[in-house]
Amino acid sequence: MTTLHTPRLALRPLTPDDLPAVVAYRNDPEVARYQGWPLPATLETVAGLVSATPLGSPGWVQRAVTLREGDLLGDVALNTQGPQAEVGVTLARPAQGQGYAHEALHALVTYAFGDLYLHRLHASIDPRNVRVAALLTRVGFRHEGTSLQSYWHRGEWTDDARYGLLASEWTRGGSGLK
Repeated sequence: MTTLHTPRLALRPLTPDDLPAVVAYRNDPEVARYQGWPLPATLETVAGLVSATPLGSPGWVQRAVTLREGDLLGDVALNTQGPQAEVGVTLARPAQGQGYAHEALHALVTYAFGDLYLHRLHASIDPRNVRVAALLTRVGFRHEGTSLQSYWHRGEWTDDARYGLLASEWTRGGSGLK
């Protein structure tokens, strides 16, 4: 199983022991506001996030974002389909605003382009989630467009902003921590 390391973090497979913390942050209204998972999150609904599936396997593969000392901060995900993948990142509220999401996403992108030889990564977000839009831009993603009122989410029609990053763009200079 792939574990990625950064100066402060380890991105490792989620374990059953992580699930109560995952349920807690996924049920936090501020964390869940722009996310697509059904509410309320329960131990049963998040149990499928525990998997020995290697990063780069087809479909969504989650990794716990932990401090090197082991404290769970959130999770990142890669949804690989052929030579492309969608990325996602979620952090518990106390872990936000400290650069952990940038560090974790940077490590995931580096692995996706370097070890998995993917051609393109993309992310789909609610454009009201300005903090994640800024994060994606800092990592090197570019805004590719927004579909207006394109999906029904938590009782309202919601816009969908798409961001993309090519391996060739990452190689040309998008790979530096900023």
